[in-house]
Amino acid sequence: MTKIAILGSTGSIGTTALRVISRLKDFQITALSANGNIPLLNRQALKFKPKKIAVGQKQIEDISLIQDADIVLIAVVGFAGLKPLINAIKLKKRIALANKESLIVAGDLINRMLKKYNAGIIPVDSEHSAIRQCLEGKNIREVSNIILTASGGALRKHTVKELQKVRVADVLNHPTWKMGKKITVDSATLINKGFEVIEAHYLFGIPYEKIKVVIHPQSLVHGAVEFIDGTIIAQMGITDMAIPIQYAITHPKKFPPITKKLDLASAGKIEFLRPDMRKFPCFALAMQAARESGSMPVVLNAANEVAVKKFLDGKINFMKIPRLIETVMKRHKTVKNPDMDDIFRLDAETRRYAEEIN
Repeated sequence: MTKIAILGSTGSIGTTALRVISRLKDFQITALSANGNIPLLNRQALKFKPKKIAVGQKQIEDISLIQDADIVLIAVVGFAGLKPLINAIKLKKRIALANKESLIVAGDLINRMLKKYNAGIIPVDSEHSAIRQCLEGKNIREVSNIILTASGGALRKHTVKELQKVRVADVLNHPTWKMGKKITVDSATLINKGFEVIEAHYLFGIPYEKIKVVIHPQSLVHGAVEFIDGTIIAQMGITDMAIPIQYAITHPKKFPPITKKLDLASAGKIEFLRPDMRKFPCFALAMQAARESGSMPVVLNAANEVAVKKFLDGKINFMKIPRLIETVMKRHKTVKNPDMDDIFRLDAETRRYAEEIN
């Protein structure tokens, strides 16, 4: 019996993971955690009967929560996922990682820890799951580029002028994916794709110049790898996070999906477009932070989390998100090789400063 701990069980990824696990044999939930939505957590606990339940950030960071688990699914949103990831690595757990922010802010340190403790990460993000599958059995030295696809979000067809007036409801109306509010906003600004470029860099050891991004409105191709002979291998599937979640927790075995399968004959038109950087300044800011490296991605992430919350709370308009992030990044003097103490300190300092910006 494979024991699984789900950190962030009441969010979009967590609830989908429980839907997957309820259909699989020989998998047992040993721990659940949530930062809020206690009524849903109670219902989950009654159904899956975990040995341990945690509520709030402090309890989620308690290392004893995951000691009995074979697999730890980290579905906590944002910077809050970093300490649970560190705990899972130190316990040498198999990690299904749905929290990209941990790698954004501490990718070098996390990779060193993975080697030290002989732990492993399987990404849950659909794009990185796709890239991993395309790379299986392949020689990484024969890779020319990896290609991450982006839907373009809810505002892909809006003009720059129209973006000034979009409402929160407009942004949250994603055309192809059902996700949490924060990542849906990140998808609309395209900063999520910038985060995913950084994540791919650390997951696969691919230099930034070999990581390409294309807009793919249909969201059927989740990722692709181009090899030095000019051939491209792509991974396709329907837009349901149950697929990469199931891959992450059952790998290397495969089981029938709980979702419908992709029917190529009825898939229709498939498009690939270059992103319009005039409409997506957040993507450019993410790439700037990636190039500067060091502590700049910490600042990028913290400023974005504050800006997105302000937007969702109606305190700033949509186009103020990149302006706030840029203001914070310009103020920061990069620390070249931050340690974990630096990362937590800079995250807190950046949030305080970003909160003061109107």
